[in-house]
Amino acid sequence: MIFKCKNCEGNVVYSPEKHGMFCPFCDSEGSEERKDFAEGELQICPNCGGEVPVKEHTSATQCPYCDNYLIFNERVEGEFEPDLVIPFQLGKEKCKELIREKFKKCLFAPSDFLSEVRLNSMEGDYVPFWFYDYDVNCDFQAEGTKVRSWTSGDTQYTETSYYNIVRNMNVDFKKIPVDASVGMPDDVMDLLEPYNYDMLEHFKPEYLSGFEGEKYNMVSDVVEPRAKQKMTEDVEQMLKSSYAGYATVRTQHKNIKELGKAVNYGLLPVWKYIYTYQDKEYPFYVNGQNGKIVGTAPISTKKVWAYAGTLWACLAFIMTMLSIIAL
Repeated sequence: MIFKCKNCEGNVVYSPEKHGMFCPFCDSEGSEERKDFAEGELQICPNCGGEVPVKEHTSATQCPYCDNYLIFNERVEGEFEPDLVIPFQLGKEKCKELIREKFKKCLFAPSDFLSEVRLNSMEGDYVPFWFYDYDVNCDFQAEGTKVRSWTSGDTQYTETSYYNIVRNMNVDFKKIPVDASVGMPDDVMDLLEPYNYDMLEHFKPEYLSGFEGEKYNMVSDVVEPRAKQKMTEDVEQMLKSSYAGYATVRTQHKNIKELGKAVNYGLLPVWKYIYTYQDKEYPFYVNGQNGKIVGTAPISTKKVWAYAGTLWACLAFIMTMLSIIAL
């Protein structure tokens, strides 16, 4: 599908700044008209007839010839239709501003690292996620001790008291996120969190217009162990908080039982900036909702040597002047 403007036939895209559909050609808002194209013609742009490079899991992309944004029906409908989405809240210009602000003090970064041309290559991607809801019961028993010491005369006394620690609690976990993209590094997505999941909305294909998109690469059963690990770690932390204050705790019984589960498929917004320097890629990722940035700036060896040379020249000049003064 493609979204065309009713007024000028331009490609209407979703604007994070305006929080709605916007035609960048005639500046009209809410003028979109959906036009579908033949199923199975993923690699042919319905607007210009050009051949579009489409990867295995691509659900939305931009035509390299006419720049129109295309959304592939069969990859956003049926089994691949997302339940939920957080639309982009930050546009490209805002993300460029955030990156420049974060890395402006990196003196040894290559000169073009923060250039307009380089930053314009940034792309907004909707990353596929599975969201897990768990209803969990935790039954816990342990032996705890508290130690009291005091001195009377020349004698020091120590008293150890023993306690039975019993905890039984029900915990409801909502929307534990796990990315379902092979290409997106798991550690990067973990670092980009948290998103504000109160802003999850029911999916509409309009949100994809203007951005790249990807359908899930991995089914929910495959990535669920990561969700359960997050859930277990949180339960463990809650338990520890509940019996803080004991000198020692010896666990006698612990059972974390899953009482109910629900799974939803959704998309989260990420801006990606891939900077290449000396044949090496330096990826940068920006949370498309709150602007959190993950990435490490490259170092220009030329700048480092130039700085060292300048420093050495200044030092040599100072030493020479000190020698002259001493004479």
